[in-house]
Amino acid sequence: MPTLLLVRHGRSTANTAGILAGWTPGVALDDTGRVQAAALAGRLTGLPIAHAVSSPLERCRQTLEPLLAGRPELAAPALDERLGECHYGEWTGRPLSELATEPLWRTVQDHAAAAAFPGGESLRELSHRTVTAVREWNEKIAVEHGEDAVWIACSHGDVIKAVVADALGLHLDHFQRINVEPCSVTAIRYTPQRPFVLRMGDTGDLSSLAPRQGHPGAPAGDAVVGGDTGAR
Repeated sequence: MPTLLLVRHGRSTANTAGILAGWTPGVALDDTGRVQAAALAGRLTGLPIAHAVSSPLERCRQTLEPLLAGRPELAAPALDERLGECHYGEWTGRPLSELATEPLWRTVQDHAAAAAFPGGESLRELSHRTVTAVREWNEKIAVEHGEDAVWIACSHGDVIKAVVADALGLHLDHFQRINVEPCSVTAIRYTPQRPFVLRMGDTGDLSSLAPRQGHPGAPAGDAVVGGDTGAR
């Protein structure tokens, strides 16, 4: 039962400008985002990260750079397009303030399962590809690194919200109720019975997520009793 640490990239130049970046090339971390990325490496100190996966977009790769620089034993992250940002189509590169006046905006906010971006993908397609990706990676890492492995995936806000909604058993229409700040960490542990969301949008200390000695697969802060039989 590996533990997945889903990291949203640090604050980007598009975040600062209020632009829907999507897959626009050249969108990088801003000064604050670079500070956040450096702090992330410190927040993860003590966690035995077995593997890293990333969206191929620059802002995600930059977010992981300080972590990788301090862990030479950790291979360069595998780049998986399925963890890339939503394909927003004709909305890409437009100001959020302008998009908020579009009729589709209310559908995206209130009925996400019915939302499809013109010339892009639907939020249902986003959810399917991202959830499939993290579950496949989780199984692969369990086989290669053991059931108590901790691994990290750096991605984007809507991607992480879709994965969390699935883990919580929420209908996609409710995914806008989930909030993940730049460079926050969301921790999910998948089990044969159900996923457990251990952290959501956490910007603080993460040390309690380290596996406990003698209790494989269970982070110290885990609420599960007897492996998978109950919660607080």
